[in-house]
Amino acid sequence: MPVRSLNSSVLKWPNREEVINALKKWISSMEKKNILKVGYFGSYAKGNWGVGSDLDVVIIVERCDLPFEKRGMMWDFSDIPVPVDVFVYTEEEWKRMKETFRDVKWMYISEQEQLDR
Repeated sequence: MPVRSLNSSVLKWPNREEVINALKKWISSMEKKNILKVGYFGSYAKGNWGVGSDLDVVIIVERCDLPFEKRGMMWDFSDIPVPVDVFVYTEEEWKRMKETFRDVKWMYISEQEQLDR
C-alpha cells in the first residue's frame, strides 16, 4: 500500500512496474481451476496511472454460482501494493461484455481458452 514519508506529506506510490509485477506474482500463485483468463484494464493498461490509481482486474471463469458483487471476494489481493477493483465474469457473461473492455491486457490465458480461439 502507499507509504507516507515521515518527513513530509508526500505519498510514495508504487510505480507501474511494481504493480504489474505484483499482479504477475499473484497470478502465478493462484489456483487456476475454473479460470479462463486474468487481465487488467483502466489506467494501468492505458499507461495514465498516477498517485491514487487503483488496479482494475478482470477474471473470466468457466462458471460461478455466486452473485456478481460477491465474486471478487473469492481472492485475496492484499499482496498487490495498490487498491484492487476486481470484476469476475463467467464465460457466457464475458461474451456479452467483452466489447466494453477493449483495453484489457491479458496476463493469463488457460490452455483451454487458447485452443478455443
